[in-house]
Amino acid sequence: MEVQTGNLDEMVRWCRCPDWMKCSNSLSFRDCDRAVRIAFYCESLLLLLGDSFMALKVGVVGMGGIGNRHAGCHAEDDLADLVAVCDVVKESADRAAERHGVKAYYSLKDMLENEDLDIVDVTTGGNENGSWHYEPTMEALAAGRHVLCEKPLSNDIDEARDMVAYAAEQNLYLGCNLNHYFSQPADKAREYIAEGKVGEQIYCIHKMGFAGGEATYRPGKGPKSWGHPYFHVKAFLTHPFSVMRDFCGNITHVQAFFDRPSFRKQAGDLMISLNSIHVRFESGAMGYLLSQRGDVTFGLGGWWSVEVAGTLGTFCIENCVEKITFWPAPGTAPMPENMSHGAAPDPIVDDTGITDFGSTFPNRIHAFLEDVTNGVPREELRASGHDALAALEYTWAAIESYENGGVLVTPNPLPLLKRDPMT
Repeated sequence: MEVQTGNLDEMVRWCRCPDWMKCSNSLSFRDCDRAVRIAFYCESLLLLLGDSFMALKVGVVGMGGIGNRHAGCHAEDDLADLVAVCDVVKESADRAAERHGVKAYYSLKDMLENEDLDIVDVTTGGNENGSWHYEPTMEALAAGRHVLCEKPLSNDIDEARDMVAYAAEQNLYLGCNLNHYFSQPADKAREYIAEGKVGEQIYCIHKMGFAGGEATYRPGKGPKSWGHPYFHVKAFLTHPFSVMRDFCGNITHVQAFFDRPSFRKQAGDLMISLNSIHVRFESGAMGYLLSQRGDVTFGLGGWWSVEVAGTLGTFCIENCVEKITFWPAPGTAPMPENMSHGAAPDPIVDDTGITDFGSTFPNRIHAFLEDVTNGVPREELRASGHDALAALEYTWAAIESYENGGVLVTPNPLPLLKRDPMT
């Protein structure tokens, strides 16, 4: 059967989707006969071009520890073809190139000019772990490449807003490594929400912070963190805010109180590492975020826990990747009449057997590769730059609240997501 040239671009996009049989029933191919024909074309093209046709060419810029972790994830993912790494420090680029068996570059300009990349993965860090994200991201977008950027998008809110706006203007994907909700427990939590088992959401309590205390504290005097009071706030709060928003929706009001323990003060450490933040969600639900950076050791739930309660049930995730527990509300389980006053049905516990938080990295990176491969509408990109910007808007609202004695602050509104009329 001859393939009509006019349909080739759209068929190629469908063929690159690993799940094209399911996809053919959605979007523009609603006619059954056309769906059958496109499935035939896809199968024929895939046989002709082979598995390599599906691989997106990726270059990683910023070859520190996180950059090498990202590169390893791309190298092991069938949807990616890692072709180059880049770092302004020649030794770092050369070591990474040897480790991953790819070409080394020492400037992003050279990598963009010499490699036909689909994606640039930006893992450059900088002050407050974000000051070196803006330039490479904008340069890659200007060159017509999709971008996956480490969190935070930037340590400057205006730069982050520009990055999201420019990606939209260029009609390119901008993703962010919001990896904390790419886990089996998070998938199960979204399932509980989608199936209506949580009901109307009432509250969300999120605790996130590395275990530690006075005995283990060591001043980190690196230039990226030392002397930056908001290092923890800007570098870290993107993660918990993004998790809370993923489960509970947009935040409309923020009130924050920050501090640092006495041992940091005595060491001359300016980092405001204790963050107590009260929020209200657009839905009307209430939320609380408690974050710290190795100042204490959390009890129940470990270093990372989130509890979301609704009128029909409550779930709690412990240690991010390890376990999710669901408690049905009384009256939603069998034989509620047999329960005594104040009693609740037995909880449902899903223990994943996973203890390695690092498992979130390949999960998240694969999701980005999958979304780009499938050509999803930009507004449906998982963990997008828009999502990361939302977390930063809440972060800046928390800073404003703290600096003004804990006043109630309304976060800056997010840019509207405009759907492509052709999808």
